[in-house]
Amino acid sequence: MEDFQIIDNCLMVRLPEEVDHHLASYICENADRFILQQNVAHVIFDFEDTRFMDSSGIGIIMGRYRKIACFGGRVYAIHVDRQIQRMFTLAGLNKIVEVLA
Repeated sequence: MEDFQIIDNCLMVRLPEEVDHHLASYICENADRFILQQNVAHVIFDFEDTRFMDSSGIGIIMGRYRKIACFGGRVYAIHVDRQIQRMFTLAGLNKIVEVLA
């Protein structure tokens, strides 16, 4: 399941195996709560367990990017597999999210 953790000044969001509309609002609400209530400078999405992501996953990332960018923060992604990387490219997320190796 998804997991939210503050490490230094970064919010680490470990995404579930399937990122779809069923979980999107839950992930968004919790991530936003951490961004607004904690001293979060950046957001890191961890895709290690993720095997599927639909367009709602793109919305999750874009929404958190808009929110954290207001505070001068950045969004990063780690453990991105080939399929998710392809989705990032097609959606243009690779222009706003730095994928770390």
